Amino acid sequence: MSTNKTDLSERDICTQYITPALQHAGWDLYTQVREEVTFTKGRVIVRGKLVSRGQTKRADYILSHKPNLPLAIIEAKDNAQRIGAGMQQALGYAEALDIPFCL
Repeated sequence: MSTNKTDLSERDICTQYITPALQHAGWDLYTQVREEVTFTKGRVIVRGKLVSRGQTKRADYILSHKPNLPLAIIEAKDNAQRIGAGMQQALGYAEALDIPFCL
């Protein structure tokens, strides 16, 4: 039974394609790859007496050369998105986390 890639969620894409590709490329999944890394709870929004939080920010993957030395961010998207749809998001995350590369 073949799977239609357009029906896969972002998490399915990560699990079935990106993670195996990283492993095949030689990345150690236990020491060099972190998945779904939340790095901010979202900005605080104040409107009069009402206070709420904006959306949390979560990188799909952070790749590290050594512990505590992040090298790249990967932002995954499902196949309903156009190619490059997550690049601006990845660039923003990379800048916020001071990580030199993003995909």
